[in-house]
Amino acid sequence: MSSRLLVFLIPIVVIAIFWAMAKSERKLAHDPSHKGFFETNGMVLGLTFILLVAFWSLFLVVLPYLYMVVESFHPKLPPMQRGGPDDHLTLEQYKSFFFEPMDGSLNTTHMGAFVFSIVTSVLVTAFNFAICYPLAYYMAQAGSLQKVRLIMLALIVPYWVNEILRAFSLRLLLTSKGLINQALMGLGLTTAPVDFLAIDVGLYVGLSYAYLLVMIFPLYNAIESLDKNQIEAARDLGAPWWKIHRDVVIPYAKPGIASGCTMVFMLAAGSLAAPQFLGGPSTLWFTSIVYDFFFQAFNWPRGAAYAFILLAACIAFVMLMLRLFKVSLGETIK
Repeated sequence: MSSRLLVFLIPIVVIAIFWAMAKSERKLAHDPSHKGFFETNGMVLGLTFILLVAFWSLFLVVLPYLYMVVESFHPKLPPMQRGGPDDHLTLEQYKSFFFEPMDGSLNTTHMGAFVFSIVTSVLVTAFNFAICYPLAYYMAQAGSLQKVRLIMLALIVPYWVNEILRAFSLRLLLTSKGLINQALMGLGLTTAPVDFLAIDVGLYVGLSYAYLLVMIFPLYNAIESLDKNQIEAARDLGAPWWKIHRDVVIPYAKPGIASGCTMVFMLAAGSLAAPQFLGGPSTLWFTSIVYDFFFQAFNWPRGAAYAFILLAACIAFVMLMLRLFKVSLGETIK
């Protein structure tokens, strides 16, 4: 059986397993006060929801990822030679990440870009959390309803503009003749323009700004449900503000923190527009390498292998966050 054909058979097996699980759960005692999915939505609407979710999950998520994984274990071949005697499973595409295919030397360029992308994404995640946590706490616990609405509006309105346009706007602000450099020189803080793009300041600012809402909303949802009486009780007992956050607020908001951190990290690590528009001339982002393999070199197997390596790193980060905050995956998506 062809490995590529196996990609289309795996979802059928998964669906069959879930169907068997659903059939077995029907045999369990049913709570009369609890309405089932079809009882709540009706047969027609319920089937429509299931088909739409199944189409989205299978054809836009599961199948592309499965095909990418299978493709990463094949050599680069012309379309006419696929499925022939030269088309066999191999680890050469993954080996090329560590060693250059031409001379066998260490592939320091691609490994360095991978490490730089991962470390930068972690720093952007930490920076976003440092910015969003105080704001989310104020919106959820301290701010009045009118102020919270204004803050929400101020946060959401800039995201009505396309991400690429926002990246271009930041680039114009950070250029040598941009508004920020003109202000710094006008105030006498610098004597010459600072090349923010060359030192990757534009990259850090662009990535942080692009995914600000992804961090603040999970934090706000988690902190907003915290009973204010717990905070007042801690204050009455003489706890300083930093102990209140360390011992009361942060432990309660752990699911929101884990959710926001994982989403920001994964989006930053997989970002393409911001690194291309705001990165310096010597900055090499890992997703740009993957893009070039797919659409410039047309080396889909190697691009798929690199994409799967990045996916594995993102999954490892998610597992680390869940282990660090001691929360389950279900708690982070509530």
